[in-house]
Amino acid sequence: MSAITTHILDVTQGKPAAGITIVLYQQLREWTEIGRGITNADGRISDLLPKEIILPSGIYKLRFETEAYFLHHDTATFYPFIEIAVSVTTGEHYHVPLLLSPFGFSTYRGS
Repeated sequence: MSAITTHILDVTQGKPAAGITIVLYQQLREWTEIGRGITNADGRISDLLPKEIILPSGIYKLRFETEAYFLHHDTATFYPFIEIAVSVTTGEHYHVPLLLSPFGFSTYRGS
């Protein structure tokens, strides 16, 4: 499993949000893309990075490309994308769930 994982629940439909592209960035001098994937039918992505990669401590950002998902569901949204920055300590696992609706979202550090 990747050092950073995520899943998305569409709280409007009460279902996992499948097919959302997620991009993982590391903050160096600028944001640098280090991983990318698409949520599966369960709204999860566990392989943003190869499991053997150990992230150095630092700031990372997940970018959830939500606009295409809502367009696919013929739903207007206020958020074309959502970015969540997190502070990572080397050697730990980080799970960053996203609770999503067209006009709001919530996140927390999961397990």
